[in-house]
Amino acid sequence: MSTVILAIDTATPAITAGIVKLDGVEVLAERVTVDARAHAEQLTPNVLAALTDAGLTVDDLGAVVVGCGPGPFTGLRVGMATAAACGHALGIPVHGVCSLDAIGIESAATAAEVLVVTDARRREVYWARYRDGVRVDGPAVDAPADVPADADAVAGSPEHAALFDLPRLAAVYPTAAGLVRSVADWTAEPAPLVPLYLRRPDAKPSSEQPAATR
Repeated sequence: MSTVILAIDTATPAITAGIVKLDGVEVLAERVTVDARAHAEQLTPNVLAALTDAGLTVDDLGAVVVGCGPGPFTGLRVGMATAAACGHALGIPVHGVCSLDAIGIESAATAAEVLVVTDARRREVYWARYRDGVRVDGPAVDAPADVPADADAVAGSPEHAALFDLPRLAAVYPTAAGLVRSVADWTAEPAPLVPLYLRRPDAKPSSEQPAATR
C-alpha cells in the first residue's frame, strides 16, 4: 500500500482535506474551509487543491480516512460519500474514525485528561472524554450541564468549550494528522462506514407523521 493518505472530515463547520504521508504522520498539504453551509461545494476543491499543493495526483493515494461524526446529517454525509466514492474509484481502502478522536488524540501531548466538545445544535454538544489520547467515554450528545466534566482541559468548538470551567486547548477542529493517527491499524480490513448521528433526524417519514384531524 502507498503510504500517502487522503484525510477528509466534514463533521464540523470545518471542511478539511489533507494529504498525509503515513510514515511519521507527515502532513504534505492541508486545505481547510470553515463554513457550515459549504460542505458540498467546497470539499472536492479542497481535496484537489491539497493534492496540487503536495505535488501529487489521486493515483499516488494508498488509502482514505474520513471522520464519521458525530455531526449534523447534511455535512457529515458529504465527507463520507466523497471518501467512499474515492475509495471505490481508486480501488483503495477507506477507514472511518470518530471525528472527536482526531481532536482528542492531537490534544494528548498537552493534557492527560481531555474533554472534547463540538456543536450538536439544540443547545446540546457532542462530546467524548480522552485519557492520553485514548477515548474512555462517549461519543454522546447531551446538554452541557449533563456532560461529565472531570477532565484536565477541554478542546473543540470554542463557543461550546467556553461553557465548561476547564482550561481550553488550542485544538478546535479535526485535523488531517489527527484523523490519520486515529486509525488503530492501517493493515486491517476497514469496517463499513457508519455515520455517528447520535440522534434521529428532524424529518420524519410520512408514515410517522400524525394523522390530520378532520
